Amino acid sequence: MGIFSTEGALYKFFARLWDVIVLNFLWLLFSIPIVTIGASTVAAYSVCLKMVDDEEGYIARSFMKAFKDNFRQGVILGIITMAAGYIVYLNFALFNAVESNPLPLLMMGLVGSVVFLFSLLYAFPLMARYENTIAKTLRNSFDISIRFIVRTLVLLLLIALEVLIINFNVTFMIAGVIMGPVFIMFTIAAFAKRIFQKIDKEQKE
Repeated sequence: MGIFSTEGALYKFFARLWDVIVLNFLWLLFSIPIVTIGASTVAAYSVCLKMVDDEEGYIARSFMKAFKDNFRQGVILGIITMAAGYIVYLNFALFNAVESNPLPLLMMGLVGSVVFLFSLLYAFPLMARYENTIAKTLRNSFDISIRFIVRTLVLLLLIALEVLIINFNVTFMIAGVIMGPVFIMFTIAAFAKRIFQKIDKEQKE
């Protein structure tokens, strides 16, 4: 089998890399109105969950279908995510602005950050894979984060490492724009899908 064979590892690597770039372009394009970023993110996760086990088919077609199917709930989840992030930012901004930097305010910010992070970390992949209410999706994400805390912490470390690499220099930043967001989503999807499969198996048994 030649190195450039369609069955070779090198070909599969570049094919997967191209899929990530295409999906990242679609995510950026459909996120431009800002308010649609949630629906676009759910659609991207829907494709990423399939990419984990090479089940994605046509990237653009799968993305468009997921975007349409999850538009309403995705938009709402996106707004909740942005609002949660802004609340956390305001809390820490207030902490820095208040003289003497009160410890209770810092603790509130840290606790709030953990709750928001755990509630949102698996929320988009959950919405992409299952039909559920937004409140239940957020609750399930938090419960999964706590139950699989070791995997969750490893995942967060990997995400932090990827962000550091993307910000290493200008070249990596350009690569980050081209494929960074979906690369991070794919990392989360890989962890999330294995967890979902484990939970599904337990429920069947």
